[in-house]
Amino acid sequence: MKVIRTVNEMQQYMRKRKQQGDTVGFVPTMGYLHEGHLSLMDYAKEQSDFVVTSIFVNPLQFGPNEDFDQYPRDFERDEQLAREHGTDLLFYPSIEEMYPKNDGVMLKVHARTDVLCGEKRPGHFDGVVTVLTKLFHIIQPDRAFFGLKDAQQVAIVDDLIHSYFFPIELIGCPTVREEDGLAKSSRNVNLSESEREEAPKLYQLLLHAKEQAVNGADPKVVEGDLLKGLKEVRYGHVDYVQILSYPDLEPIKTFHQKTIIALAYKFENVRLIDNIIVDEQH
Repeated sequence: MKVIRTVNEMQQYMRKRKQQGDTVGFVPTMGYLHEGHLSLMDYAKEQSDFVVTSIFVNPLQFGPNEDFDQYPRDFERDEQLAREHGTDLLFYPSIEEMYPKNDGVMLKVHARTDVLCGEKRPGHFDGVVTVLTKLFHIIQPDRAFFGLKDAQQVAIVDDLIHSYFFPIELIGCPTVREEDGLAKSSRNVNLSESEREEAPKLYQLLLHAKEQAVNGADPKVVEGDLLKGLKEVRYGHVDYVQILSYPDLEPIKTFHQKTIIALAYKFENVRLIDNIIVDEQH
């Protein structure tokens, strides 16, 4: 596995790679890799000749109350994991490489951001699309792999790709789960023993909501039942429950379209998000 740290070297290397006719799969990350990231690399390896993973802790994604400096970093560990999961090239640029001093342009997202997690993180997705636009231009991938656990991010990346005519196929990959259904996250280790016993109920409630949707229930009824069920989960409180069209993230009146049923739940020290997507064909 090759490691590249500069934009110039990365562009030169990828031009040569593309000339060889290889299909390039890309997995963008902020490092401190977990099983969700690794599953994306596995999917990329299956569907691409050459896999690029980036590790870049993007300062533009952090809000005023989110500590960029405290974000966990362990490059040696990440390098080993990426190698084990089929990454061929690891792009690991510095902040100075990605945001030079004369860098005066930043993109702004106007759609799909004022719901779900984006509602409480103004500017977050501006940072996401700005850095992804840079990475897409540098790496020139054929396919980009993102986890559907953060389904709002996938929806916004979908809009970015279409709005800016990137010749990239977006692959949304299934959420990786524990045996009891809890969505895997590096934050799960911060759950207390009692909270960890309660946490799988989030996915169980989402499965019940999907069953209601498939059977033609009114979205407002499904949302109300889901909220009621979440209020019976102990040791925390509901952050949000929303049912929206997907990927447009607009309110719906019936389930006769692709739909996301999403929730966020706050335990004492951990905020968990999860979702389930209901296809129009169910």
